[in-house]
Amino acid sequence: MPRLIEGGLAVDDRGRVSFVNDFEFTAGSVRAWHAHRREAKYVFVASGAAIVGAVAVDNWEEPSRTTEVHRYVLSANKPSILYIPAGYANGFKSLTADATIMFFSTATMEEAKNDDVRYDAHYWDIWSVVER
Repeated sequence: MPRLIEGGLAVDDRGRVSFVNDFEFTAGSVRAWHAHRREAKYVFVASGAAIVGAVAVDNWEEPSRTTEVHRYVLSANKPSILYIPAGYANGFKSLTADATIMFFSTATMEEAKNDDVRYDAHYWDIWSVVER
């Protein structure tokens, strides 16, 4: 049965932040592919670990499935920030149940809503954990 998980909005002199604090991913959740023509992103894993992918979009209507996908494993145990330029699709897969992934944008919410392109989560399928 569908269930609505409500969020909220906090506004003060610094700006606004929207949130859905009662939503939790389980390890292995994939959220992909989300692209912007003009907006860039910065990605930070605040807790846990995740696979993050980024791929240049060569055709907005039907991107090539053979374009190189940049794949990163980010972990809070080794803090880093991944920059994803405008013109790229991005997505992630949580590797731990406690994964908290923060996305920072170079655009306002108003700018972003008119610059939003989505593709199937497995359009570029980089989500398998590589056995070693």
